[in-house]
Amino acid sequence: MADTTATTTRPTAAGTGTPGLGNGLGNASRTGTGNGLGSDHGSTTIADTVVSKIAGIAAGDVSGVHALGGGAARAVGALRERIPGGRVNRAQGVSVEVGERQAAIDIELIAEYGVPIADLTAAVRRNVIASVERMTGLEVTEVNLEVSDIHLPEDDEDTEKPTARVQ
Repeated sequence: MADTTATTTRPTAAGTGTPGLGNGLGNASRTGTGNGLGSDHGSTTIADTVVSKIAGIAAGDVSGVHALGGGAARAVGALRERIPGGRVNRAQGVSVEVGERQAAIDIELIAEYGVPIADLTAAVRRNVIASVERMTGLEVTEVNLEVSDIHLPEDDEDTEKPTARVQ
């Protein structure tokens, strides 16, 4: 006897590789059922930038993290903050890959001098995973950390302040 079960497939949006996701969000996540983001009434889409910002804020909240991003990214970020109306880029130094139910996160950071790096990276990983999973419902498969520099206390001090020419 022949199987008469019909299967309905939504068309794939051009260039996204994700069924039915022609929403203009770029590289975004289309979620299915089982993780609380999809339901009989529709689905929830989470953009990569949302996961990046959550991960960046969570990493920056850990004591011992001086800054996120490498030298060039921080220099551009400092310029952006000086422009009137400019905002802090919370996703600086963070890159993510978001799938239907999972996310992988890469973070570049600068540690404070004297902080045990193994303890710092464990705390960052723990905080990022907890925050992203709690706020998005996505399973975080990995958090890769690169400690690109150590911030020394004397880096903040001005070596010599110029004397005023007039009083």
